[in-house]
Amino acid sequence: MDNAGHDSRRGSAPRRALAAIGTLTALLALFVAAPGAATAASPSGGGSPIAHPELDWMGSTITAHEGRSSGGGAVTPNAAQTLGFDVSHYQGTVNWAGAYANGARFAYMKATEGTTFRDPNFSANYTGSYNAGFIRGAYHFATPNSSTGAAQADYFVAHGGGWSKDGKTLPPMLDIEYGPSSTCWGLSQAAMRTWITSFINEVHAKTTRWATIYTTTNWWTTCTGNTSAYSANDPLFIARYASSVGALPAGWPFYTFWQHADSGVFPGDQDYFNGALSGLLNLANNT
Repeated sequence: MDNAGHDSRRGSAPRRALAAIGTLTALLALFVAAPGAATAASPSGGGSPIAHPELDWMGSTITAHEGRSSGGGAVTPNAAQTLGFDVSHYQGTVNWAGAYANGARFAYMKATEGTTFRDPNFSANYTGSYNAGFIRGAYHFATPNSSTGAAQADYFVAHGGGWSKDGKTLPPMLDIEYGPSSTCWGLSQAAMRTWITSFINEVHAKTTRWATIYTTTNWWTTCTGNTSAYSANDPLFIARYASSVGALPAGWPFYTFWQHADSGVFPGDQDYFNGALSGLLNLANNT
């Protein structure tokens, strides 16, 4: 585990070594091709640079802070659940046709972080998933200490976070989780709520969709004061690596997505949509 609290147990030691080499190679290519591409600017003044966007993905901080569990609370899923997963460039080239053949029907993939970092595999993932038949969506890894929510939303929408009513595109998603040196990125609960509202409202203004929010109950309670302000509009993507999803953040009576494991039959993290495929199509079409 690095000093940012990122889980390093995604593979054997040789795999981690190879991944590290690949990461260094990818970083070198990024800096040669586009100097500064791996650090976030602060267009609104102040803020902090992104520590290591090449190591950030949905859930990259979760096990270090919350671990894995064999059980949890009493929230019951719908009778039918649809299988899916989420990826970033960390997974390398994804076999989309193989994942579809194994039963996955949706995927979220990292598009951006901060206001300068674009996931180098996003375009390939977005196109590959579409061609394989997936309903897919893009997510933004939030760095609330580096720039405003609106600035990051603008960057996200401009680089993959848009939406179209084509039956294939899920709502844009905000991935907000533990900070590298401060659980709440150095923000007070009030400041965090302001940042999230700024991001959510800007995405809605640019796409007409309320963003999906990915988080954990523990982080949400600690860093937002367990606000219920977004539960009426924004679908919840809850992260909890256990056999049950447990207690949800305030206001949400159910989860829309659940990241229930960080490894499994599919590439990346293992996810459920809380309903049948028809419900997933309704979500994609905003119906």
